[in-house]
Amino acid sequence: MEPRVIKTEYQYREARAEVERLVQLDPAPESRDGLRLELLSKLVDDYEMVRFAFAKPDPIDAIMFRMEEQGLRQKDIAPLLGGKNRASEVLSRKRSLTLAMIRALHEKLDIPSGLLIREPTARYRVKRASSRRATASRRRRGE
Repeated sequence: MEPRVIKTEYQYREARAEVERLVQLDPAPESRDGLRLELLSKLVDDYEMVRFAFAKPDPIDAIMFRMEEQGLRQKDIAPLLGGKNRASEVLSRKRSLTLAMIRALHEKLDIPSGLLIREPTARYRVKRASSRRATASRRRRGE
């Protein structure tokens, strides 16, 4: 197999098999097999980075994950978000993160600021709109 850019699943499997074979040989880094192993490993890594890319999490999901990971509760992160009420609003997606909140979460919980800067996924509840006629008749009845 001649090393080249991996574009298909079949090429990927062939390259992986060759990498595994070369790893078993444990070649010297500057030997022909060592250089081949390095090149094939890079090609496999490049293919995997594109093929198996993961979407970045939503900022609120990232906060919730870190809270779960560290065994934290909402009251534990409330000081970072400006109080219990503010924490509740942020975690329920009713309030956006401020720059101060992002800094505090990054510094104290080690959440990458790049994740926190993104807009959270909207999860809004839609109330059923009532007609003007129904609203007017409720007003007349004193409801």
